[in-house]
Amino acid sequence: MKTILFDLDDTIFDFKASERVAILRTMEQMGIEPSQELPGLYSQINDHLWKLLEKGEITREQLLPRRFEQLFAQLGIDRSGQVAQGFYEQNLSQQAHLVDGALETLQSLAGEYELYLVTNGTASVQERRIAIAGLGSFFRQVFISQRLGYPKPQRAFFERCFAAIPGFEREQTVIVGDSLSSDMLGGINAGIATCWFNPGGLPRPEGMPIDRECRALPELPGILRQME
Repeated sequence: MKTILFDLDDTIFDFKASERVAILRTMEQMGIEPSQELPGLYSQINDHLWKLLEKGEITREQLLPRRFEQLFAQLGIDRSGQVAQGFYEQNLSQQAHLVDGALETLQSLAGEYELYLVTNGTASVQERRIAIAGLGSFFRQVFISQRLGYPKPQRAFFERCFAAIPGFEREQTVIVGDSLSSDMLGGINAGIATCWFNPGGLPRPEGMPIDRECRALPELPGILRQME
């Protein structure tokens, strides 16, 4: 293995922690009393819409305000989804909580492998969070679906990434990520090796040929050596 494609949210960044802070602050700015249950409700709506985006059933432009429109509808509150999206994007861009072991793992791998980031997040948000966390020096390039014009798991996303990687070799490349629907399926669609980051120990889905599984990021160097 020479090239590692890392997912960002819930692989390098603890997205749930970042999302919770951002959504609570957003609700306060919208004049809504933030309850402890509210982030979970938002997350359910958001996750469902992102799955639709991955399938090509909605666009990013539709998704971003719609998640808040659906949240406010469930809460019975009359607020602007577009305004909430603006507040949320600003709040999320300030959150850079790392998954346990992420920094140490990147430090270990950066000298031995070519590291790249592949993310479906919003470009301005992701770039700001990467800068805040000081992760830019570990990665040769950051590929963001908003800039490439296609989301993971679409093959076109990965082909655009591959075209930008000097000396790219498909058989020497692995994607590491937590999402079965975008990272693992995307890697399979693109014909590269896959390593599922599965800290919760979820059962491996039948019929999905995942190559390796990682429960904690510090395990990753050893797993990669086994794949060589």
